[in-house]
Amino acid sequence: MNEVLIALLVLPLLGAALTLAPVFGPDRAVADRRALRLNTVVTGAVLLLALALAAGFDHDAPARMQATTDVSWIPALHVRLHLGVDGVSLPLIVLTALLTLLCALYSEKRLPNGEGRPSARAFVGLFLLLEVGMLATFAVLDLLLFFTAFEIVLIPMYFLIARWGSGAKVPAANRFILYTLLGSAVMLLGFLLIGGKAGTFDMQALAAAHGKGLSHTTQVIAALAILVGLAVKAPAWPLHSWLPDAHTAAPTVGSVLLAGVMLKMGTYGLVRVLLPVVPDGATTLAPYLGAFAAVGIVYGSLACLALARPGAKGDLKRLIAYSSVGHMGFVLLGIASLTPVGVNGALFANIAHGLITGLLFFVVGALKDRYGTADLDTLAGATGAALYGRAPRIGVLLAFAAVASLGLPGLAGFWGELLAMLGAFDPAAGLSRPAFVTYMVLAGLGTLLTAAYLLIVVKRVCMGDPKQPAPVAEVADLRPYEAVSWTPLAALTLVAGLWPALLLGLSDPAVKHLLGGG
Repeated sequence: MNEVLIALLVLPLLGAALTLAPVFGPDRAVADRRALRLNTVVTGAVLLLALALAAGFDHDAPARMQATTDVSWIPALHVRLHLGVDGVSLPLIVLTALLTLLCALYSEKRLPNGEGRPSARAFVGLFLLLEVGMLATFAVLDLLLFFTAFEIVLIPMYFLIARWGSGAKVPAANRFILYTLLGSAVMLLGFLLIGGKAGTFDMQALAAAHGKGLSHTTQVIAALAILVGLAVKAPAWPLHSWLPDAHTAAPTVGSVLLAGVMLKMGTYGLVRVLLPVVPDGATTLAPYLGAFAAVGIVYGSLACLALARPGAKGDLKRLIAYSSVGHMGFVLLGIASLTPVGVNGALFANIAHGLITGLLFFVVGALKDRYGTADLDTLAGATGAALYGRAPRIGVLLAFAAVASLGLPGLAGFWGELLAMLGAFDPAAGLSRPAFVTYMVLAGLGTLLTAAYLLIVVKRVCMGDPKQPAPVAEVADLRPYEAVSWTPLAALTLVAGLWPALLLGLSDPAVKHLLGGG
């Protein structure tokens, strides 16, 4: 299966390169249509390869790295072209391939309006390059390759926001790139420290050593640098301030991929690198990570409540972005517990957040297309209220995504949050149980606040404001291309909620392997 994994990375790279070739014809409209069709074909083929990788994966040994390729790349720096997947990375690769295909299908019918009418070829080239970086982040097993893949995604996303976004898109894109580049630079220092002391950048060898050969001081310094760098991407409070602006300005497909995949790159790095490679450093910093996670959960929920209240002129995309700060707080809390239960909950919450928030951003993007705004007061007013009456299918999908996001049992959002709090209730040896129980209580408060603001959003947008006259004008309900793009996310949200063993059966052996020095 190693050829399948290599093809999965090479195919979108070739597709991106093809957009630079003069093969689309001189007519601008025809060239744009062909480029968008190429985007759909390439991302569809990548998803088929990801499904083939999942089908060929040995599910009886998810802790073992599979589909591996390991060849020397830069011998002088001990850098190897090392690829592979296990039960931690496989679900994220499939999620990435799925979301990119759904975004490509959506863009083929609803290409965002770019400043100065940039060509669809440029959009497709950046989109496929973004897919390469996201997939490679979850597939590489060398620290310097991980850093390289981590950085590849920044430039395409910067231009997707700055050229195809709306509102204050250039300042938002600038803040996104500056924050993430600064975090990456700090993370690189941690990688170089580990590689210099251990004599290798191979993540499997470092995980197997489980900190041996690295002094306690070295582990703490490296863990702090890596944690800060990855926390920016997660994003963890208080390093989150780039996220609301980026989501508000980004086009719909940019928001879907930013929330659905790119935020997961940070938390994946914590599980793949921080926990097994520098375990002493992770144990030292875990209480602080847990504290920041708990504060982030409450802070994100309170910010959403403030945006959801009438008269606040809250932007619905901005509200969902702040909700991501809270939801990713649960992921970080599970990781901070350093227990198999908590880390499994974090990985499950990663996938659930990608499905649910991807659906939310698709729906809100459709509302913004129809009404020209995502302002909650406008959507809840006389001209834009009562989706249940005007566009019932969109209203139902918005309500479904909202109740999944608040953690309703039976849907995907429930299990990750529950397991993360269970991990905090009984943290790993060496961690203060009273402190982590306090974090768990704050997280529980966050679930109540999350339910409050999401139900307010559903009431205002789907049911309307009772003080306003009933709207009479009709709006377009769910369009066919929207149904094709959104239905898989809703279906998988339900499947993951009813059958959590589908993901936990993959991640649990791999997590125990990593925590035990895999």
